[in-house]
Amino acid sequence: MSHSADLHVHTSWSDGTDSVAELFAAAQSAGLTTLGITDHDTANHWDQARDLRPAGLRVLPGTEFSTKHPAPDGTLVSVHLLGYLFDRENAAIVAEWDRMRAERAGRGGRIVENLIAAGFPISLERVREIAGHSAISRPHIARALMEAGVVASVSDAFADLLDDHSPYYAALRALELTEAIELVTAAGGVPVLAHPRARAAAAVLTPDVLATLVPLGLRGLEVDHPDHDEAARTELRGVAADLGLLATGSSDYHGDNKPIRIGQERTADEVVEQIIELGAQTPFA
Repeated sequence: MSHSADLHVHTSWSDGTDSVAELFAAAQSAGLTTLGITDHDTANHWDQARDLRPAGLRVLPGTEFSTKHPAPDGTLVSVHLLGYLFDRENAAIVAEWDRMRAERAGRGGRIVENLIAAGFPISLERVREIAGHSAISRPHIARALMEAGVVASVSDAFADLLDDHSPYYAALRALELTEAIELVTAAGGVPVLAHPRARAAAAVLTPDVLATLVPLGLRGLEVDHPDHDEAARTELRGVAADLGLLATGSSDYHGDNKPIRIGQERTADEVVEQIIELGAQTPFA
């Protein structure tokens, strides 16, 4: 079975460090023939992906949606949903992206203000410069902290100052997972849960919960991911088979923001073809 696709990567349009052109060069160097570009809560990368795509590389336009799902105690837990090949002009999706961009900017500003108030030598102006054309997100704040000599890496910043339980953290008010699945489905897209065994989402996305998401339109689970150990992969592969869901594999590449290689994890070519058959839009090819 051939595996030449990485279906979850990021560019500088969200929280990656590579431009679209740099991402394509990295993908070609890794021997990939299909790439799913899934920047957070935006389709701003789609036009460049279509226009700059090199010959021999097929692109599945997508987005990673920020969502929340309730834990048994009612606490809302962050869960990410990948949507592929949907209508990006869909009015409900456009409205959600507009809301999320404003929410990210406000939330990012609150985290920066909390850090400044605690005496950390960063500024909101510099974080905005680092973010560029993207909405402010925690990796941008992490890079400002690195520049200021506060931390040695983005990972170090997330492990302490930018962790969900840090005193400087500010929550992101995101759409509920069930609503996001219905949103992507209504726009003709293919919803796939991103890294369902990573971080806090692992305890929330039990097999029973996953079964309730299938009637809403869930089509797949990201099984092979750098944050999943072998036990998690084996379990998720079994759940996907039981529920009739596609099993994907992706690096979740963010350029220099994470120590991950593009193409490190891959999706079987036959699964890619099934996603394309399900989607309302066609790949850039």
